[in-house]
Amino acid sequence: MKLTALPSGWKLFGLLALLTLAMTALTLAAHPLGSDGLRSAIRATARSSYALFLLTFLASSLAILLPGESTRRLLRERRYLGLAFAFSHAVHGVLIYQYAQHFPALFWAGRTVTSSLPGTFGYVFILLLTLTSFKAPMRWLGGTAWKRLHSMGVWVIALVFCLSFFKRIPMGGWYVLAFSTMFAAIALKLIAKLAQRMRRQAVVGRGVGLEG
Repeated sequence: MKLTALPSGWKLFGLLALLTLAMTALTLAAHPLGSDGLRSAIRATARSSYALFLLTFLASSLAILLPGESTRRLLRERRYLGLAFAFSHAVHGVLIYQYAQHFPALFWAGRTVTSSLPGTFGYVFILLLTLTSFKAPMRWLGGTAWKRLHSMGVWVIALVFCLSFFKRIPMGGWYVLAFSTMFAAIALKLIAKLAQRMRRQAVVGRGVGLEG
């Protein structure tokens, strides 16, 4: 399906949120008893959150490296993709809370408060980025502070994902793939930043040459 065939703005967010809820409900319904349903739903929402975050994280980089209608559309929808990621990860967080409440022994097995800190830190930044994605907080922060917060925030979340996947590589192939794609996404974003800087320097150089 082409990106142009998808809804945009809040309709896109609504569609993605509805798909997240439907996926969660179907996953829970497939495992009605015990802890298996919650664990499966936690894994499913982790993957949907990751996919949505990747699209948000790479939107500007793809627009720089692969300019075209699709990447421009992706960049225009970045805000709503980011909010859909936040929604998916909120559902993920609720499921984790329910799992910890109903199955505390299973939840805390091999887990400590310290090992949970990166994920908690990531959630704090997701909350900050979500709250400041609306006009009133944006105006209150001001353009420079807003850009710094969102630039730092997406990098923090990317590194939390990277660390989380890296720690779980011994658990199976999905985590190898997830870590590899997150590492590649970080490299691609750095390459795009370098390419953008070089283009700006080239434009400045041409301007200086014309003036001379």
